[in-house]
Amino acid sequence: MPPHHPPWVADARRAIGDRIRLRRIQLGWTQQRLWETAELTRNTVQRMEAGEEMKISHLLRVAEALRVHVRDLLG
Repeated sequence: MPPHHPPWVADARRAIGDRIRLRRIQLGWTQQRLWETAELTRNTVQRMEAGEEMKISHLLRVAEALRVHVRDLLG
């Protein structure tokens, strides 16, 4: 059973997902281009953009692919 997180954690994850999606759209990229460039699975990128639980290693790969510092995605 996953640990219970306070509501602000879910809010923060959604905000990160929104920033990933916004940057991807700014670049004119599809989700497929992002997951291929970041060398992740389609499902991983979809979950990240949806604000679900994400690994820091995946976040670092996405930031590199999107050519931003990870702090820009964290907010």
